[in-house]
Amino acid sequence: MKQLNNWLIALFENLNISTQWATAFGTTISVIILIISALLAQLLVRAILLSFINKIFQKTKTEWDDFLIKRKVLSALAHLPSAFMIYAVSGFSELIVVDYSLSVISRIYFVFIFTMVAVRFANAVNDIYQTTPYAATRPIKGYVQLLQIFTIFVAVIFGIAILINKSPLGLFAGLGAMAAVLLLIFKDSILGFVASIQLSANKMLKPGDWIEMPSHKADGTVIDISLTTVKVQNWDKTITTIPTYALVSESFNNWAGMEESGGRRIKRSINLDMKSVRFADEKLLEKLSRFYLLKDYIADKQEDIKQFNAKLNVQDGDVYNGRRQTNLGIFRYYLNAYLKQNPNIHREMTFLVRHLQPTDSGLPIEIYVFSKDQRWANYEGIQADIFDHVLAILPEFDLRVYQSPSGYDITQLANCFKATN
Repeated sequence: MKQLNNWLIALFENLNISTQWATAFGTTISVIILIISALLAQLLVRAILLSFINKIFQKTKTEWDDFLIKRKVLSALAHLPSAFMIYAVSGFSELIVVDYSLSVISRIYFVFIFTMVAVRFANAVNDIYQTTPYAATRPIKGYVQLLQIFTIFVAVIFGIAILINKSPLGLFAGLGAMAAVLLLIFKDSILGFVASIQLSANKMLKPGDWIEMPSHKADGTVIDISLTTVKVQNWDKTITTIPTYALVSESFNNWAGMEESGGRRIKRSINLDMKSVRFADEKLLEKLSRFYLLKDYIADKQEDIKQFNAKLNVQDGDVYNGRRQTNLGIFRYYLNAYLKQNPNIHREMTFLVRHLQPTDSGLPIEIYVFSKDQRWANYEGIQADIFDHVLAILPEFDLRVYQSPSGYDITQLANCFKATN
């Protein structure tokens, strides 16, 4: 390169150009030739060597080399011949500015290449880790991003040191005075890093979990956990971005436990008009005995009541002192039996049909069971089928649902009033 530069300078001097301008022209052309040569070297490496390596990697049975190709780690390494070429010929010119500039450019180029390789290799490592069974419960994307930030930060320090011709160790030592500023700049990254460690160590969250966080209007599936943010795809297909540290400092619901349990809770009540609750007379008992779920129960219960009343010397016709069945008690038993025969309801998990505290809106009868099918649409269908049946069967027990008067009720009352007058 030095011989080419000298030859070009001599050529321009033979054309009666001053030595100063001949040197400038010759050096400029030499630099242009150097840049073109470096680009050609990079293209040749990409076209020949990388193409050959890619073909070998594609034929292997392992997947890790495929991720290296996907993340273009080898493409970053293809810049090395160009960098070595610039560094090797950096002393060819008689102009100090050119030699110094080429030396600085080549060293910064090396820093850029190694930084690019490190960042891409870290992404490839994360991709390889995603293929392991541990990735489902312990994601490392946050740690990978932190490592990439640290690598870029160190690269910037080395780049500045090369530009000002100072030792990078001296710059690192001087960073102590800038610690407060750095903490402010990287506050979110530091908080996110600490939060990601807590989330991972305590198994609080992983991709694929269904979480609910009303304070951030998030209700959906976690699709990504990074160093500073967690992305949640809501059920309406919108995406909510939550700061990672907010998941540690604030509360959220994780429905993963429900999904892993094999059941989804049905917890819903229906309000009954308390005025419709009464003792079951013979006519009602006879009618309800036609239900195959109630036939044996009513007969056994009546026999038990008869024996109990006999011990108290209560006559059969005494409706005031003895025990008697109620339409509500029979209905609760029926509801238990009906749910137990439903193939979509878990028998091994919590199973309750209970009274809640009576209010001015009636007596709530709550169903607290678990559906075997956790899929949203199917779960809602199972729940709706149960309460469709409950609402339809209630009149058979001479029970009424409580609801506030509507316009239809008022109209009916007015019509009754007119008819009586």
